[in-house]
Amino acid sequence: MSNIKEVCRLSGVSTATVNRTLRHPELVKPQTREKVMKAVKETGYRPNWMATRFKRGKSNTIVVVVPNLRNPFFMQIIEGIEHGARQLGYNVLLGDSAGDPEIEHQYAAMALNGRADGLIQLNHTFPFSAEDEELGINVPMISVCDRITDHKFPFIELDNFGAARAMTQHLIELGHTKIGIISGQRTSQVYLDRFSGVIRALSEEDILFNKDWLVGEGYTYETGVDGIKQLMEMDSQPTAIICFSDHVTIGAIHSAKELGLNIPDDISISGFDDITVAQYIEPPITTIRQPAFEIGNKAVNNLVNIIDHNPSPRLRDVFPYELIIRKSTGKVKVN
Repeated sequence: MSNIKEVCRLSGVSTATVNRTLRHPELVKPQTREKVMKAVKETGYRPNWMATRFKRGKSNTIVVVVPNLRNPFFMQIIEGIEHGARQLGYNVLLGDSAGDPEIEHQYAAMALNGRADGLIQLNHTFPFSAEDEELGINVPMISVCDRITDHKFPFIELDNFGAARAMTQHLIELGHTKIGIISGQRTSQVYLDRFSGVIRALSEEDILFNKDWLVGEGYTYETGVDGIKQLMEMDSQPTAIICFSDHVTIGAIHSAKELGLNIPDDISISGFDDITVAQYIEPPITTIRQPAFEIGNKAVNNLVNIIDHNPSPRLRDVFPYELIIRKSTGKVKVN
């Protein structure tokens, strides 16, 4: 079995430097850190994290990495996380990565150096840097609302396929056959599941999807604003649009109004998430309700079970959706 001396020999550094790299990577020069992590990988060395934690005691802190704190949906999840954490005697360290991988890596490293016992990731990316990957895969971690690509970590999500299918069926029942999409990040499983749900509902009614009507690639107001402009500039235009986030829907409704469109008489626009403001804007948004608070609460409970060596045998927890019909969708306009 490899030991720390082998790592020292291959990397050409002292035992203290190896320990510092593994516990406080942000304090080590990048070149040194790279040498140490390469040696760790080659030797298969693993520090006894559980023994270390026993000696130090747990931090009773969890890190929550959020890709965009401007999105109200994430704040609803965080409320559930914080509520659950308080009940279990844990503190929450909230990190807004703003979609920047380097910032994400810095927050994730806190779970390696003893400042946090585990991590909740609200994005589909693996939050650890390439140098920390070998150690990061052993960190107690849960992915919420999306699945971490290329790594098998427990995840909690909505039935996104069923939800998108139900929303599309609702629009079809209103007479719409020309349905466009303003989507989210197309590399994520959330996007793939929701897009598949839309396509399934259309195919069940022998309706072909126009690929030109798939626009956008984010979850911001600006995505909705730009998405509507793109769709309305096309020669052939959809009569209904599904936005993959209420955040996007608000931007889309604002942009449609600026273009002189009446909602839903000229165009129907629907959303996803049912954030609080969705019911108060004009017109109130037809959307998919996610039990965000419950999802967050479940996430922290599952994570603490992993930290306490009592993980759930299930890799996936799926929450049900609810179709909320309001005034932003209506019957297709007959010319």
